[in-house]
Amino acid sequence: MAVSVLDSYVESTERIQPDQANNDGNIHGGETVRLMDELAAIAAMTIAGTTCVTAHIGSVDFQHPIPVGDVAKLSAYVYETGNRSLGVRVTVESRNPRDTEAMPATSACFTMVAVNENEDDNDSVALPSIVPQTDRGEHLVETAPC
Repeated sequence: MAVSVLDSYVESTERIQPDQANNDGNIHGGETVRLMDELAAIAAMTIAGTTCVTAHIGSVDFQHPIPVGDVAKLSAYVYETGNRSLGVRVTVESRNPRDTEAMPATSACFTMVAVNENEDDNDSVALPSIVPQTDRGEHLVETAPC
């Protein structure tokens, strides 16, 4: 069975609050990674149909700080699947909520592992393969690997 990469595409928008900030008034790097991890899990579980946990996070390079009051837009999608693992690309952009121009903030590739919730058969999880199906899907798959 195969599913479109676009079937896993999810977005989240969060306005950065003071309790998420460091001493410089920008979102903590760890808070950014937490938000990314949550969205990676949602994208992975959408395809796997079962709980998915984080096995690996690729390089996270912070390109642009996100100050308190700005909006962080996160997007995630599954770009490949294996026997039990799913490759998920997560990107974060930031923008002033009064403006439409967004700046890239960070991105990373997550390896998520599907967990079989049936205690009698903990090893087998049937994951579908990911196919582009559209030009946009093809672009996402081509640009996904970190």
